[in-house]
Amino acid sequence: MTPSLAVERHVDTLPAPLHVRTPLLATTVGNRHVGLKLENLQPARSFKIRGIGRLCQYHQAHGARALVCSSAGNAGYAVAWAGRALGLPVTVVLPETSAEWMRERIAELGAEVVVEGRVWDDANTLALALARSPDVAYIPPFDNPEIWAGHASLVDELAEQCARPPEAIVLAVGGGGLLLGVLEGLRRHGWTRTRVLAVEPEGAAGLAASLAQGRVVDLPAPHSVASSLCVRHVSEALLPACRDMAVTPVVVSDDACRRACVRLAERYGMVVEPACGAALAPVFDDHPALAGVHDVVSVVCGGQVVTLEDLAEWSRQGSSD
Repeated sequence: MTPSLAVERHVDTLPAPLHVRTPLLATTVGNRHVGLKLENLQPARSFKIRGIGRLCQYHQAHGARALVCSSAGNAGYAVAWAGRALGLPVTVVLPETSAEWMRERIAELGAEVVVEGRVWDDANTLALALARSPDVAYIPPFDNPEIWAGHASLVDELAEQCARPPEAIVLAVGGGGLLLGVLEGLRRHGWTRTRVLAVEPEGAAGLAASLAQGRVVDLPAPHSVASSLCVRHVSEALLPACRDMAVTPVVVSDDACRRACVRLAERYGMVVEPACGAALAPVFDDHPALAGVHDVVSVVCGGQVVTLEDLAEWSRQGSSD
């Protein structure tokens, strides 16, 4: 068990959250009513700040004087953002595959950036070692009950923004923190009939494989343009949570992730990374998993692992197909 899973749930006295309430943009795609939950508008540019901000506040309230995290990019940025807001020093451990400009963005928030290993799991091993001091808190990117509780606030907002429960919610899955939070929120509001489409890229479909085999499956070499979703295995808590709710695993191609990013930029003027494109692809491509669904919410989870040059290149690739 990692240190994160031992955290107790005593957060009633935490100050105001570090995340903001995000809009639900009502639109249509084909004949389907779609609500785009715009988590890309969070101050840390992704949904991560909901749960990570909550966990950072928890640790500060319980004596932490520094924060250490492992990340593929977005979680590290969220911890750095939270650390700056809370006045705590932060160390972020990133894998070698992280972009240099992403390292620079995190460092600009005042965090120390350390590069270790090829994938997030390698970086995580070092982060755990750096957090052995009792006054240093380890902040995982997804595997912690306080993080899930923070992400559940997304559904609290949907309960106020939606006239009725949507028939389906579409979201991207890496380690599973967002999915666990959304499932917690759905249970809290009694939205047990709302289906959840848990979308992964085909090179990193750990949840789909795990649900098929009834156990958490280790992926030896996860790979995808949606690099933020590339982890070797999902959270151990995810399988029982999925069995208790209506979760449908969906696997999409890297090309579908890229096309969705381009379409969001062209139609709505928003820049998101391919991990977010994964959650948009089933809606934009009318995926068979949405057959018969007329009212759906797609979580625009955001993310910074993208440049304008990337979008331009993906747009050119699409126009030449």
